[in-house]
Amino acid sequence: QVDLVESGGGSVQAGGSLRLSCAASGVFWKRNCVGWFRRVSGEEREGVAIINTGGRTTYYADSVKGRFTISQDNTKNTVYLQMNSLKPEDTAMYYCAAGQTCGQSGSTVRITSSPYWGQGTQVTVSS
Repeated sequence: QVDLVESGGGSVQAGGSLRLSCAASGVFWKRNCVGWFRRVSGEEREGVAIINTGGRTTYYADSVKGRFTISQDNTKNTVYLQMNSLKPEDTAMYYCAAGQTCGQSGSTVRITSSPYWGQGTQVTVSS
């Protein structure tokens, strides 16, 4: 049983910051990829940032590079997404996901094995 519990979403003005947390249980921590994806209603889900929890390799979508930082706390089996300089176009439902393999192709980041998903947390950025 894999459980991913997200927290930290909310509403913020453009230029502000938020930190999302994903607490993972049932995940073989050091041999997995954990990441953040987002979806705007009516659009496809987009990979935002992923971290390989074993090697700490990170992947970022071009749209968030330099503004978002993904990190992990091994003592808490938790992955964080620090989001700075937020823009209205960052408004979306953000989902945590975990899977065994991941990577990046061009600007697309993804978990390449069948991932587990959290329930999501809403991020709203107003102009």
